[in-house]
Amino acid sequence: MRLVISAVCVVVLFSYAAAYDPLDPNGNITIKWDVVSWTPDGYVAVVTMSNFQMFRHIMNPGWSLGWTWAKKEVIWSMVGAQTTEQGDCSKFKGNVPHCCKKTPTVVDLLPGVPYNQQFSNCCKGGVVAAWGQDPSSAVSSFQVSVGLAGTSNKTVKLPKNFTLLGPGPGYTCGPAKVVPSTVFLTPDKRRKTQAQMTWNVTCTYSQFLARKNPSCCVSLSSFYNETITPCPSCACGCQNKRNCVKSDSKRINMVGIHTPKRDNEPLLQCTHHMCPIRVHWHVKLNYKDYWRVKIAVTNFNYRMNYSLWTLAVQHPNLNNVTQVFSFHYKPLLPYESINDTGMFYGMKYFNDLLMEAGPTGNVQSEILLQKDKDTFTFKQGWAFPRKVYFNGEECMLPPPDTYPILPNSAHVNLFNFAAFIFTTMLVMLAIW
Repeated sequence: MRLVISAVCVVVLFSYAAAYDPLDPNGNITIKWDVVSWTPDGYVAVVTMSNFQMFRHIMNPGWSLGWTWAKKEVIWSMVGAQTTEQGDCSKFKGNVPHCCKKTPTVVDLLPGVPYNQQFSNCCKGGVVAAWGQDPSSAVSSFQVSVGLAGTSNKTVKLPKNFTLLGPGPGYTCGPAKVVPSTVFLTPDKRRKTQAQMTWNVTCTYSQFLARKNPSCCVSLSSFYNETITPCPSCACGCQNKRNCVKSDSKRINMVGIHTPKRDNEPLLQCTHHMCPIRVHWHVKLNYKDYWRVKIAVTNFNYRMNYSLWTLAVQHPNLNNVTQVFSFHYKPLLPYESINDTGMFYGMKYFNDLLMEAGPTGNVQSEILLQKDKDTFTFKQGWAFPRKVYFNGEECMLPPPDTYPILPNSAHVNLFNFAAFIFTTMLVMLAIW
């Protein structure tokens, strides 16, 4: 009996840990359901989905939200979204509901729908930005008219078994809970109105539940060692090895080869790591009071463009970032006393779209960091990141014993001197 209880405790703790992200401890997607008015057989509600995750956004093909009705409810109409199936509405004559399924699935509308089908924060194809990147775009909402549902707080029953896919598995949603009614401001901001009833659903993400293998990896190099530490072999699993494409293959130019499939199955360039994304961290230069890092992100998936991409990095010296070139940068403070995590993302209309695999399938930037004289060192791999996330997915780092090794002090000084001479020559040539 004790063995069974222990096993259950381990499973529960492991599941909880899998959904907990130490770099984003409060990250979740909250679904708020506001009943704004009653109808003869039900109510009209505004459903708002807020992505409070700091560096994980919902990308194409967007979110889908499902639940199970508590009674025999139907959806009479929707604005700003639609269900994927109507279900069996044969018992209705004349005025037919939008959806009669016991377990409806709702998706966002695409941009460009007629104005009378739009609702605030809708119609983005289900794409929702990360809260840390753009709070104004981290919200999606729609309006739903529910029938056969009860017409008061006492007779309405909360839906159950909420599911959120965005755009794949990984999210687990808790039960709906009644909360204090939302207070709204009228458009002219001169009057307040209050929802008749409000309930919330909280959904958290687990990379463990989403996939067996990582979806990105990290390689390392430095100015003080000629050795490049590559991504680990089969870092993202080698199940796609048989269908991978060599970079010089004629298959790349075939019509339709770059079109995404419905199941998001990747078409990867043949590599030893077989990851869709590789992040390369290069320790580039060492100055007296500063040091410089180059970051390059490469896409090896021929079927995927990454829009609104994010890169989160944990490193102790990120508390002294002086300048970031060609990327946006935002410090992340998972804990008040620790400032060792930051998020990088692209500049709009410049490099916010990471193109599919090929010559243009990469983005890169450089970071200038001020040295913390009490902790700064190039020894024992200190200059390399502790954790790296791409689009909220943790990337596999190489084993620490394979990191580029720091030579003896004479060699370091020689490398520093050579780097200084090279930089000086470039500056002189530019001025000349």
